Order: sequence, then C-alpha cells, then structure tokens
Amino acid sequence: MELLTLAFGAGTLALAFAAVTTRRVLREETGTDTMRNIAALIQQGAAAFLRREYTFVAAFVILVGAIIAVFVDLDVTGKFAALGLAPEGPFATLPRTAISYVLGACASAASGYIGMFIAVRANVRTAAKARVGLNPALRVAFASGAVMGMTVVGISLVCLSGLYLVFRHFQPLTGFAFGASSIALFARVGGGIFTKAADVGADLVGKVEAGIPEDDPRNPATIADNVGDNVGDVAGMGADLFESYTGSIVATMSLAAIGVVGAGQNAVLPSEAAANWDGTAFVLPLGVMGVGAVAAVIGTFFVRTSEQADMARLLWALRAGIFGAGALALAGTAAVVAGLGLDFRLFWVVVVGLVAGQVIGTATEYYTAYEYSPTQKLARQAVSGAGPTIIGGLALGMLSTAVPLLAIVAAIWMTFELAGLYGVALSAVGMLSTLGVTLATDAYGPVADNAGGIAEQSRLPSEVRERTDALDSLGNTTAATGKGFAIGSAVLTALALMVTYSQITRVASFDLLDVQVLLGLLIGSLMPFLFSALTMGAVGRAAMRMVEEVRRQFREIPGIMEGTTPPDAAGAVRIATDGAVREMVLPGTLAVAVPVVVGIVFGAEALGGLLIGSIGSGALLALMMANAGGAWDNAKKYIEKGHHGGKNSEAHRAAVVGDTVGDPFKDTSGPSLNILLKLMAIVAVVFGPLFL
Repeated sequence: MELLTLAFGAGTLALAFAAVTTRRVLREETGTDTMRNIAALIQQGAAAFLRREYTFVAAFVILVGAIIAVFVDLDVTGKFAALGLAPEGPFATLPRTAISYVLGACASAASGYIGMFIAVRANVRTAAKARVGLNPALRVAFASGAVMGMTVVGISLVCLSGLYLVFRHFQPLTGFAFGASSIALFARVGGGIFTKAADVGADLVGKVEAGIPEDDPRNPATIADNVGDNVGDVAGMGADLFESYTGSIVATMSLAAIGVVGAGQNAVLPSEAAANWDGTAFVLPLGVMGVGAVAAVIGTFFVRTSEQADMARLLWALRAGIFGAGALALAGTAAVVAGLGLDFRLFWVVVVGLVAGQVIGTATEYYTAYEYSPTQKLARQAVSGAGPTIIGGLALGMLSTAVPLLAIVAAIWMTFELAGLYGVALSAVGMLSTLGVTLATDAYGPVADNAGGIAEQSRLPSEVRERTDALDSLGNTTAATGKGFAIGSAVLTALALMVTYSQITRVASFDLLDVQVLLGLLIGSLMPFLFSALTMGAVGRAAMRMVEEVRRQFREIPGIMEGTTPPDAAGAVRIATDGAVREMVLPGTLAVAVPVVVGIVFGAEALGGLLIGSIGSGALLALMMANAGGAWDNAKKYIEKGHHGGKNSEAHRAAVVGDTVGDPFKDTSGPSLNILLKLMAIVAVVFGPLFL
C-alpha cells in the first residue's frame, strides 16, 4: 500500500506541477499583433484537426469496447472461465476490461490534447522571448514540454493506481493499456501524415521550386506545416509516450500477477497467484515510476543555458535535467528497495534499464546531430546530388541500429540473470522512469520550430530566427533520442507482454520448428514493413495533393509572390486534414485486426510466432527510419548554416530532397512502429484465450 500511495501521490504532484507551469507559460508576453494573428491560425488549425481525428477514433473505441465487453468481460465463449480468468470480487458483473479500455483511450487522447493546447500557445511566447535572448526562449519552450511530460506521467500513475484500487485484478489494467495503444497509433499515424504532407509540400514547392525561405508567409503550406508540428510532433508524441509509459508498467504488473517474478520460478496461472496481486512485486513498477516522477519534477529546474547559441552548450543544458533526474530516481529507487527489504538485485535491474536508455539515446545523438561526423559526412554527400544523399542516409540509418540493438540485447541478458523475465520487464520501467523530463526535452522542439516560423512570418530581426533555429536544431536531435527510448522500451515491453500471453494461453513455448509458429513468425516479420509501406504511401499521396494545391495557388492567385495578396492557408490546412484522417484508417485497423485474424485462423501458437517476428523486424526498422530521418534533416540544417555552399546551393537542394524522404521516416512510419509492436502484443493478451 505504501508504493501505491507513493505512485498516486507522485502522479498528483506531476499534474499539479503541470498546472502551475501552464499558468506560468500563459503569463508570458505574446509579442506583436502579427505574431498573435499567426498563432491564432495555428491554434484553430490544430483544434480543427484534432476534432476530426478524435471523432473517428471515438467511433472505433466504442466498437472495440463493445467487442471486449462481449467476448472478454461477458465471456460468451466460456474460454476465460475455463482458464481460471473469470471475474471475481464486488465488481465482477461489470464489463471491467471494456470500461478500462475506454478510460485508457480517453486518458491517451487527453494527454495528447493537453500537450497540443500548451504547445500552440507557447510557440508565440517563445518567439517573443527570443527577441530578448536565447535562455528566456529556451525556458518557455522547455516549460511547455514539461507540461506535456508531467501530464503524461501524472495521468498514467493516477489512473493505474485508481484502477488497481477498484478492480484488484490485472486484466482491467491490460484493457487500459490496450485503449492507450489504440489512440496512440491513430494519433501518431494521423498526425504524422498531416505534418509530413504539409512539410513536404512546403519544402518542395517553396524551397526547391519557388526558391523562397522556409516558413515564408507567401507559402500557402506554411501555416499547415506549423499546425502539423503540433498535431503530429506534440499531440501524436504525447499519446505515443503515454502508451509507452503505461505499457511498461502494465507489462511488469501482469508478469507479477501470473507469478513470473524471478529467474528459475515456474509460471502459474493468475487464479493460482491471487496472493501476488497485493504483493510488492505487483505494485513495485508503480513505486519506481512514482519515484521517477518526483525526480523528473526536480530535474526540470536544472535546465538553463547561456546566450551562446552553441549546440554543445544547449545539449548539455538539457542533459543536466535528464542526468540529474536519473541520479535522483536511482537514489529514490535504492531507498524504496532497501526500505521494503526487497532483493537489491531489483535495484540493479532499474539501473540497467536507465543505463541502456542512455546508451540508446547517446548512440542516436551521435548518428543524427550535425556536431558529429556521420551527419557531417552525409552533408558532404549532398554536394554530389540527391542520389548520393539518399544512399548515404539509408546506409547511415542501417548502421545506426547496431549499438541500440546490442544495448537492448545486453539489457535483456543482464536483467534476466538478475531477476528473470520480471527483471526484463522492470528494466523497461527503469528506462522510462524519468519520462517526465525526457519528454520535456523532446516536446520543446516542435514549439521552437513553430516559434521560428512565427518569427519568419512576422519579419522579426534575423537574430531572433537564429535563436529559434538553434533551439530547433537541437530539438531534432532530442526528438530522435526520445524515439530511441521509446523503441528500446517497446522491445522490452513487447517481450514481457508476449510472456504474459504465453502464460494466459498455457502455451509453454513457441517452437520455431512448429509450422504454425513459423507461419505466424513470417507474418509478424512482414507486419512492420506492410505497416510502414501503408503509412509512407499515405504521406506520399497526401503530399502530392498539398504540392498541387501550393502550385495552384502560386499560379492562380495574383500577388502572392509579391506579398500583396495573402495565400489561402485555410485551404492547405483543410487538404492536409482530409488526407490524414482518411489515410490513417487502414494502417490503424490492420494493427488490431491482423493479430485477431491470425489467432482465429492459425491458433495461439501462430499468434505467439507473430509477436516474435514483429519484435525482431519492427525494432530494427523503427531504429533505421528514426535515425536516417533525423540525419537527413540535420544534414540539411548543417548546410543551411553556411557549409557546402549554404542555402539555395546545389548541395542544399539535394539535402532538401533527402529531408523530404526522411520526414515520413522519422515522424510518421518510424515512431508508429514501436506502438505497433506493443499494440499487437496487448491485443494478444486481452483476447488470448479466444484463440485456444
């Protein structure tokens, strides 16, 4: 009960901190009338998109919730009762899993919406502060990111603690995680399609064809691009990391519920392990996350920098918050483990998780930041044209998978030796324990990007744009680092959920020589590629429509290029919205439907094989896409700083082409894959007994 109280209290503290920080950000000045008008257009566009997206997703959630209520909670097939999974306790007659599913979906949507709400108001305030100096601008942008980070952490901890207190069973928790994953996938895919369609349209027609600067007010896609930063990189990312955070907790608690709490122990069914539901192993993940939440709040106060717009200084300013929070989280976890008289190996499991996350983040930073040789070499290749740029970026992305994947392998090996499969799952909790501050360093990037756009469109002095560009460039690196954390934790969490699925379905092992398992493995290996093809194709089609619209306006509306007639920005936003909502349906539906179809047609063993295949291919593809995309983007920015001919040179045009390829890699398909892995795994856990 002490750990439960700690988690609930830490979640409440995180939400209170987010509320106070929101008030502080909203008190900042908003600049000139022109700046406020541009910010209002971005706010209206982002709100309109989320209304359209959430309307569709609400219908999906209601449909899936009804299916869960009938087949899982009411158990019309009798298979859950046969496996000892029948509901117990005072709320046994309620559709507990379905209720939790809807709650998880609402919580995930709320996390994304709150993040977007503060981001579209912090952008103009960051631009206004950039007129004063770099550090004031960083503080505003980072504070808005901290609101999202603490909101994600707080809502997750409060909801999971509350569900545990009410239902006293792990199955409703899996329903909550399922709901969070469902929203996260649609938010990431839909937002990613929107933002990249607008970005590609703005870059190809504006920069390459018309030769006008980035974020030029004459470009009809500029406002849509700014809106996309918020609905994709903020709202989508908020829902994504809410799902990652929640999934890691639920996966570990589920393993404790089924008795897989140590190396060498035989797993037992949930009904035989009821005593564990009130045990320390079950609530320890909530306690670790509670300690991490408090540490993250403190860590936000460590972030500050000087007026020197230097990438290394900025990076270390953010690292101070991350490393400080990590050290505090480890100290708090050690105190919890020692105070409860637990085996101290559990502390070392958390250490391994945090260290593995830092290794993944550092490796990602090395391959994507233009301070280091891989991205600088990629920028040199742009001198030879677009072809070498594309080839070099793909090679860099493939090579960049080695260190992160080996770090994940080492973490699995060490944590299994320390605490068995439970330790593997707990290491994912450790990796994400300081998400509140890690997400803050990630979410501030889109705010800085928007601030630069507002500065450009408002014709603010050049030094203002230089300051926002410095923050934006660092944001690309921290965003790639955040994606690395999410992918690493996704592998560990999906593995834990796969073990939970095997125990629930009483499938002792998945034999690769069994034809059913082999069939599932091949289908699972295919899923990340099929999913990526659908999302990349969706971006391409939506971008084509945006390109045609921008060309049409340049051609048919007189006075745009002269700056005497404003472009139809609302029309560009509408095109991006329509394309994103329409194109997100098929990928999102397949992610839920394919595991169910494989389980029904081929059986429980085949579905286990599908999970194995998807984890292996999905982790590598996600890392490759995220890192290649980040490197292409920063290679372009490196050239724009004056290297290899600078802006409007042949190298710059080639780098812009590389960036347009990398945009859907890093902001649509890549980050969606880590959700895909966990979503398919949680679908298997929720519906597992139906496939026997």
